Amino acid sequence: MRMRIYQVDMAQKDNRYGFKPLDEHGKIDPTKYKKVLDAEVNEDTLLGAYYLFNTVDPHPLYSGHAMTDYDVIVTDEGAFAWNSRLGFQKTDFDETKVNTEGQIKVLFVQPHEKPYVAEIPNTLEAKQRAVGGLIEYVYNHDETALIGDEEAKIKCKEGNRYLDGMGIIAGDFLLVGLTEEDCRSLTDEEIQRYQEKYDEAPDISQEETEQDVGFTMMQFM
Repeated sequence: MRMRIYQVDMAQKDNRYGFKPLDEHGKIDPTKYKKVLDAEVNEDTLLGAYYLFNTVDPHPLYSGHAMTDYDVIVTDEGAFAWNSRLGFQKTDFDETKVNTEGQIKVLFVQPHEKPYVAEIPNTLEAKQRAVGGLIEYVYNHDETALIGDEEAKIKCKEGNRYLDGMGIIAGDFLLVGLTEEDCRSLTDEEIQRYQEKYDEAPDISQEETEQDVGFTMMQFM
């Protein structure tokens, strides 16, 4: 299920807002929220998602805390706010009013799966969490790059995609745009190009992945 999760931005001055019960509010104010997930989730129900996002390692793209009162999940069925006494309640939630400063649009690519567009914080921590380790960059020739786990093959992660003349990249990876100093959101044209490029998920054996000699990348600690 495609899912976006929003939580109260506790960096704001009125940080007590997120701890008031749902029925004490006449209306949710989306300007007080931040997006903590925009991804495909292996859950078909809201309640299943609630339990998932209260585990230690719920999703590689999740940047929030354990779900609590007044967290909002948005799916194709609408927006739903969590209340510990009432469960999920459908609510009005204008996503366009959420402050998305610091978020970038990326492609997330996993073994055996089609790539999809996601949004993550443009932070080292979020990138490391997404790939499950210290990050390394594979630079393309068009101001984009792949970000993967530098120890993926040492950790015996599954082979993900073949790289043009550069062997195999193992484990989950991100595709990002680049500026002179940092990462940026992918353009619509870049998204289309790389979705097509990585649309087919090859069946790469563990033996082939382990025998791959790797490739040279720039490490960002």
